[in-house]
Amino acid sequence: MKSPIIAPAILLTVAALSAAAQDYRDSSLSPDERARLLVAEMTLEEKLSQLQHKAPAIERLGVPAYNWWNENLHGVGRAGTATVFPQAIGMAATFSPEDVLETFDMVSTEQRAKYNQNLTVGADPQYRGLTVWTPNINIFRDPRWGRGQETYGEDPYLTSRMGLAVVRGLQGDPDARYNKLHACAKHFAVHSGPEWNRHTFNADSVSARDLWETYLPAFKALVTEGKVKEVMCAYNRFEGEPCCANTHLLKRILRDDWGYDDVVVSDCAAITDFYRPEPSGHGTHPDRAHAAADAMLTGNDLECDGPAFANMQEAIEAGLISEEQVDRALIRLMRARFQLGSIGDDSLTPWASYSPDTIASPRHRAKALDMARKSMTLLKNSGGVLPLSTSVRKIAVVGPNANDSTMMWGNYNGTPVSSVTILDGIRNEFPAAEIVYTPGCHAVDPLPSAEAYMAVADSVADADVIIFAGGLSPRLEGEEMSVDYPGFRGGDRTRIELPAVQTEMMKALKATGRPVVFVLCAGSQVAIPWEAGNVDAILDAYYPGEAGGRAVAEVLSGAVNPAGRVPFTFYASTDDLPDYLDYDMYGRTYRYFQGTPLYPFGYGLSYTDFSYGSASLSSPKIKRGEPVTLTIPVSNIGSRDGEEVVQVYISNPQDPAAAPRTLRAFRRVAIPAGETAQVSISLPASTFEFFDPASGEMTVSSGEYGILYGGSSDPASLKSTKIKIR
Repeated sequence: MKSPIIAPAILLTVAALSAAAQDYRDSSLSPDERARLLVAEMTLEEKLSQLQHKAPAIERLGVPAYNWWNENLHGVGRAGTATVFPQAIGMAATFSPEDVLETFDMVSTEQRAKYNQNLTVGADPQYRGLTVWTPNINIFRDPRWGRGQETYGEDPYLTSRMGLAVVRGLQGDPDARYNKLHACAKHFAVHSGPEWNRHTFNADSVSARDLWETYLPAFKALVTEGKVKEVMCAYNRFEGEPCCANTHLLKRILRDDWGYDDVVVSDCAAITDFYRPEPSGHGTHPDRAHAAADAMLTGNDLECDGPAFANMQEAIEAGLISEEQVDRALIRLMRARFQLGSIGDDSLTPWASYSPDTIASPRHRAKALDMARKSMTLLKNSGGVLPLSTSVRKIAVVGPNANDSTMMWGNYNGTPVSSVTILDGIRNEFPAAEIVYTPGCHAVDPLPSAEAYMAVADSVADADVIIFAGGLSPRLEGEEMSVDYPGFRGGDRTRIELPAVQTEMMKALKATGRPVVFVLCAGSQVAIPWEAGNVDAILDAYYPGEAGGRAVAEVLSGAVNPAGRVPFTFYASTDDLPDYLDYDMYGRTYRYFQGTPLYPFGYGLSYTDFSYGSASLSSPKIKRGEPVTLTIPVSNIGSRDGEEVVQVYISNPQDPAAAPRTLRAFRRVAIPAGETAQVSISLPASTFEFFDPASGEMTVSSGEYGILYGGSSDPASLKSTKIKIR
């Protein structure tokens, strides 16, 4: 039987009918197909209306209005009641990506509930949408940066693992039909202060090694492994070009090398800086139209809080950009909304039933307490003063942070149902003890005289123990702030020493002869050389969230055995630091610091003790590209159960310019008293990647590598073994 002959005209007619039958409202089509169909229906005016974060409705096409700007740094931010988890830097101290993932799954649930609530009651849509601008995965290269509290510390690998956990918690199953939320990796890419000149600052003379080994690894991990759906470009310039129009960063690396084809959003008003002349902006572009066209052609799809993209029509008419090039950005934006189900599919998503009851639910609030407990980092415990005796009679609580709930919330925060301050926590944890409280001093302002300090000390001299809760607060450090205290500038610090008033206060308290426990609350490292040498115990609590006071008190009582680890280096002095404006990593962080830190990266004490045996490898020799398994015997040799953070560092002896050691694996493990755990850690091929100057890429070279392991980055505490790669 012969096959029938179908006329070409009939085939064309069938194809045309098939195409006509396709509709962007058809939820069976892929998000990309729907986006292309929708954009094809839009007029140019409608297209241009969607390029800024406040996107109006296109009623004739059934496209609802949408606000892209939402915050989920450590809970739903700026949208009323929410669970307030510890600030990001505190979550980094847990060294537990598993707990971070669970936390951000809860955060995304609350954000979805806010979104659903907004659909029904019509509240202000900002901060109640599905695109959330977190995590901040910039490297906390210098403790003077006020926004370091928003990051996951100074190490690229720790930042990568925590960032991936955040993305997975927020976005949900990457293979699901809809995304729960869209996360945003920010601020791409070489960005970590200063705050006071971020609109004009140029990060130049950054070596290729520093770019690829320090500033880019977390972004690469979130883009290539985490499939993060948004990337936000930074305010500053990099090598002369604004980061939001940087050909090398956005086009060559992000779009071309990494193959990223999702949304790039500018930091808020960052494109405005292009055409503002110095000293207000970069002054790199003549006007708004040129700034808008260049930003989009380089890779931006969406402008936050600026007028530049409102001039895209002018840019098209001037021949600076074509409508087809604008379409490319529009397709990405509409595809994202279809992926979230926010154009016609809200009722079809698995989260449509989420109600306000999920916001600040008992389960979520319990997790906030759990994360605060896991973040607590004991830095000093002289003579075993902690945990406090159950027979303690009188506790004096002193300090500017003792009864400050908002301090605990950090920045970019929500509003909790209630908070437990440090004073509240101590009162609740020690009901049989007499608790006396005095703030004693301001965080920064000095007392009028030496006698004033002694008067405070004398008022608590009969206490069995004195708890001084001090440090910093989000009112002193943060994003582009108007703070003019000595030692502070525009949200940053000019000196990292603890404000002198607090040290003087603790000196007076110590002179009473009573044990002094310093609870340090801060979003950054604080230089505390006198405290490290003189007070009896130091507990780093960071900004611990709504339940932080209870977690602090439970560590003081021993109800919780602390196992947090500092995600940054504690320097002894500002003099230990290079120039803040210099982005060269030499002399910075545990990887390149040449001095002796007060406390090294990864350090933290426990109420028990751990010892490490000799590690074994699944193979002492491997080929390039092969993984290997490291097994480490870790024993709890103390008298109580505890958790240890097992850390694995790699050294590359054949590369003299490489960092002496760099973190490439870690695991937080619970070990009962008197027992030994065989901790097996898989080391993928990327564990041994370092920058190769010859190729200009991260590669694994043949040769012998050192594998160092232990409970902190302190080289004196690390054991080692070797592996050969051929």
